[in-house]
Amino acid sequence: MMIEIRCAAVLFDLDGVLIDSTPAVARVWSGWAVEHGFDAEKVVKLAHGRPSRTTIRELLPNADVEAEDREVERREIEDIEGIVPLLGARQLLESLPAGRWTIATSGTRRLAEVRLRAAALARPKAMITSTDVKMGKPDPEAYLKAAALLGYAAADCVVVEDAPAGVRAGRAAGARVIAFPTTMERSELAGAGANWIVRNCADISARAMGAEIVLGLRVDPREPFTRYELVE
Repeated sequence: MMIEIRCAAVLFDLDGVLIDSTPAVARVWSGWAVEHGFDAEKVVKLAHGRPSRTTIRELLPNADVEAEDREVERREIEDIEGIVPLLGARQLLESLPAGRWTIATSGTRRLAEVRLRAAALARPKAMITSTDVKMGKPDPEAYLKAAALLGYAAADCVVVEDAPAGVRAGRAAGARVIAFPTTMERSELAGAGANWIVRNCADISARAMGAEIVLGLRVDPREPFTRYELVE
């Protein structure tokens, strides 16, 4: 079924939404986890969608968090093998008017720029990264700042996410949230409060209509844990 959403602007997460960096993330965090005696699979899942320093602080409360964070960032910047745009991402970004979309990522600015270049995706004029916030997702700060960056209230924007922490951040900011099950299960995204769950950017179309952006969502109600809110 097709539904339409009207909004002022679209706020994207980066990894798992616009680009596929999953192999690189898994390699870096698995290596870090093994070095520190943690279960690699659990650490990779814990790290996704949150600032690196949040994960490090949680796992190593007595460590030099800033030093560990710099090391993880160095490894992530060096590992760009296999980073590609996710299905439909380039087409969706090209269909949105300039100044009506941006990125709010839990990665650092340097890392975001490296990955956007590796995936050959357009970079917004300005974006929000972990470098720009005091509180990472699921705190709403990143999405509140991303909306303000474009000159809109978060409540007038739609957030596109793939991680429960990001979904919660978007909802806490007052935005409506589209979620992709690219890195997490549908049940986790639904539990975090996603308004809609679709497969990826290829299930979203966009067009400008005056002061509004009209998003068309292709939703399959047969999918388990599908979330869709009909909009009049």
